[in-house]
Amino acid sequence: MVSPNSGSLLSAYRTREPLYRAYWSFAAERQCIFLKRTAGAAGPWTDDPILRDYKFCNAYRASDRVSQFLISNVIYGEGASDDDLLLRIILFRLFSKIETWTALERSLGPLSLRILRGPDLARTLSALQAEGPIYTSAFILCANKAFGHDRKFLNHIELLRLMFRRRGLPQALARANSLAEVYGALLVYPLIGPFMAYQLAIDINYSTLIDFDESEFTVAGPGAERGIRKVFPDAKLRDMSAIILRMVESQEQAADDLGLVLPTLFGRRLQAIDCQNLFCELDKYARVAFPGLKSNRSRIKQSFAPSAEPLELFYPPKWGINTALSGSLRATA
Repeated sequence: MVSPNSGSLLSAYRTREPLYRAYWSFAAERQCIFLKRTAGAAGPWTDDPILRDYKFCNAYRASDRVSQFLISNVIYGEGASDDDLLLRIILFRLFSKIETWTALERSLGPLSLRILRGPDLARTLSALQAEGPIYTSAFILCANKAFGHDRKFLNHIELLRLMFRRRGLPQALARANSLAEVYGALLVYPLIGPFMAYQLAIDINYSTLIDFDESEFTVAGPGAERGIRKVFPDAKLRDMSAIILRMVESQEQAADDLGLVLPTLFGRRLQAIDCQNLFCELDKYARVAFPGLKSNRSRIKQSFAPSAEPLELFYPPKWGINTALSGSLRATA
């Protein structure tokens, strides 16, 4: 059933009320699952059969295993110069695969700008690719031959060289006055589309290189666009970012209106990147929860299987939430 939108939340649009409720219910229950696992509670951690049986990202992006590795090992794990740190962040996100990063460091040592000189990086990636995938399957990267190479990783090496030629990207980021300007500085490069530029901007903002409000700017990825249209069926593409930002602003009021307890990340409320991701996860959740809703994707690809490897939680120190974590708290999120 589609009913008129209520209150101040994008009153121009109709809302599918069951999907709107599902968005916030998913956010609340997914974070509750994370907190239970963090506290060491025995499973199952939810009565929701969809959340129990299928794999979903955390409500907070920074809590996912890949982001945790990025924060703990790539950004804060090595003492690095600013330019080396920027290189490390971008290189990791291009592959978004922990195994690729660890194999590179095992072969080449701590990764810094020096790896862009000479053939060692290309040789190592070629050898790794012969053994198995070196890129994540979580999202699709732009893979055109922007630099004339048939192999994707060779084009990405050239992209990195271009970014750091005459310190072009580091200087652009140093001039940036907002997260939107960081996004714009990344978007000008080949192979960096809107989705990747936004993800990289958020990753860089985890570091000490920049410090902008995560909720001052957002970009809806393809999955989020599908999720937004499931909740707001008439939503226009130009309004997708505004919809996400309005969800950020209204989260406490929405929870009160729906009778939900919306847990935080140790006191940190949902940010724009999190609400963007939640629309993507809702798109997946709705394929099973609302099978009658027309969609170009009808199933969830990955079943849930808890990792046996513990994950010690660590967040950007500037957030001020690490003190809320006991040293013994571990999650297998």
